[in-house]
Amino acid sequence: MPFYQIDEMKVGNSRINPAISSKQVPGELMKAGVVTKPEGEGPPLHMHPNEEQFTLILDGKLHYVLGDEEKVVERGDLIHIPRNTNHRSRAVGGTATFFTVKSPAGDGNLDQDYNMAEGAEDAEKSYPG
Repeated sequence: MPFYQIDEMKVGNSRINPAISSKQVPGELMKAGVVTKPEGEGPPLHMHPNEEQFTLILDGKLHYVLGDEEKVVERGDLIHIPRNTNHRSRAVGGTATFFTVKSPAGDGNLDQDYNMAEGAEDAEKSYPG
């Protein structure tokens, strides 16, 4: 069974927003990663038609839009993102880091099932930054 030391994992950048970095690993049925977003950075409002996602905030704060809800989440908060749910997040007050798991694994890349959502431009207007 594989064990991973996060500090020793290779850092990559998001295909959607190169300012976002991640250390990711594919499994058989899911993929996981530790993602870091600099303040104000994140992908536009999007959804995953084929992936369910859980995100645990490890450090910092994120302004989240999740479906019809909007909230600032912080260390210790766990977010469930069902398939086909529009969402996006931006780090506020500094850098934010989170652990995320998506299923199914697909090709193992966390950006694989990204689909821009209708109203993405309007969602950016709600970001307090």
